[in-house]
Amino acid sequence: MTIPPLPAIMLEPLVRTALLEDLGRAGDVTTDAIVPADMHQTMVLNAREAGVVAGLDLAVLAFRLLDPAISVHKHVGDGGRVVAGQVIATVSGPARGLLTGERTALNFLCHLSGIASATRTVVDAVQGTRTHIVCTRKTTPGLRALEKHAIRLGGGSNHRFGLDDAVLIKDNHIAVAGGIVPAMERARAHCGHMVKIEVEVDTLAQLEEALVMKADAVLLDNMTLATLAEAVAMVGGRAVTEASGRVSPQTAPAIAASGVDLISIGWLTHSAPILDIGLDYPAAG
Repeated sequence: MTIPPLPAIMLEPLVRTALLEDLGRAGDVTTDAIVPADMHQTMVLNAREAGVVAGLDLAVLAFRLLDPAISVHKHVGDGGRVVAGQVIATVSGPARGLLTGERTALNFLCHLSGIASATRTVVDAVQGTRTHIVCTRKTTPGLRALEKHAIRLGGGSNHRFGLDDAVLIKDNHIAVAGGIVPAMERARAHCGHMVKIEVEVDTLAQLEEALVMKADAVLLDNMTLATLAEAVAMVGGRAVTEASGRVSPQTAPAIAASGVDLISIGWLTHSAPILDIGLDYPAAG
């Protein structure tokens, strides 16, 4: 499935802010001192390890906002897989713009490609099952749309974008409300008929309460594999089932084998390692 790019009107303010953060009060004093203003150069964005590309449009914007004369030829698009040593894009133009924009471009590209690559690893691990990999709201402030887009580029799906998307009754809500039943009663009375309600449960007894109250989805949190399989059987298709807790590429296949609809993973956005990408001189010859 082709994932459409995020609109430039959304990306440009983020890139401008990042560039201003780097340029500070006096601009790039190193590059301006060393590199002649009329010097042109061709360089490549080079994948130094295998992974999935994400954030290339932001990298392009970082260069072009500094100098519109910079041209970019993409060899691999967002969502494409790369191997170590593969050229992602060739960038040509005024050398000052290339060197000044390098870090901002790579910060976006490496971070988002890391998220897409980590997501693809888990998606590949559960291939052949009915389970979808989804992200959470554990995102970098201000970058949520970008990070969730990277999840999709890696083959995953998105959970809530914000608190206004749907009702998710978690353990603290249940504790404050005095139980699942009163929490769901209040949520249903407050929200319109179009708003879905998901309930986090830790035990099969809590799951039974959520099912009696006709929850649209249940978050099966930190359950053992045996309990998880029993929970899926209890639900019997009456609600969407989502598993979370202690998920890795190694544990995901067994969790998916329980029959859950979704596996949600917070670390995909809050702590996935970057994909190592560099701005290099092209190999001679």
